[in-house]
Amino acid sequence: MCEACFNLGLSDSVRLVAHLYSLRNDVNIAGQRRFGIASKFEQLGVPMPALRALAKAHRRNHPLALELWDSGVHDARILATLVENPAQITRGQMEAWVRVADNWALTDALAFLFDRTEFAEEKAHTWSARKGEFVKRTGFALMAGMAIHRKQLPDEIFLRFLPVIAREATDERNFVKKAVNWALRQIGKRNPALRRAAIAEAKRIAKLDARAARWIAADALRELA
Repeated sequence: MCEACFNLGLSDSVRLVAHLYSLRNDVNIAGQRRFGIASKFEQLGVPMPALRALAKAHRRNHPLALELWDSGVHDARILATLVENPAQITRGQMEAWVRVADNWALTDALAFLFDRTEFAEEKAHTWSARKGEFVKRTGFALMAGMAIHRKQLPDEIFLRFLPVIAREATDERNFVKKAVNWALRQIGKRNPALRRAAIAEAKRIAKLDARAARWIAADALRELA
């Protein structure tokens, strides 16, 4: 961590952002962009293991998360999702954050934060119907995250997601169709009943007249059937 920053008595967010700048790696930035992680905001190429290590000392720190997000630095925003307290997140914050997400790494980081909020189901439905590629992706990544992390949720929540998955399965945009597929597969992996329901939905999706739908269905069936 930036020792000079500590000596200056700077805030945690300023110290952390300064440390992120010290970790800037142009090779990593180029590598991330080759994998579709390209932000219009400043990008430093800090790897996820380093971000997770930094987050450990700052868990559930809502004010810090807000400050990191407001820095406008892509890597700091990923870090914000790792230190945020889901219990303090508001609907307005969720909308403000998802609107500026411009790559799949950030949308998925947001989804794995937002899936622990009380608004998760509501926002999954709302965002899945939006036109923007990355907002829509977040909606389906949120469904996948809920399926992975929220073990106590009833099957009915996930059964309500299946018609939404079918509705959007004809979207040909790469980051959308991959998230739709992800949501379908993760729902099917929760338990035997949802597996049967997801397989049935995949078979219905396979009959839709769209390349994206056929790919989504074939990939899901390959994993679930």
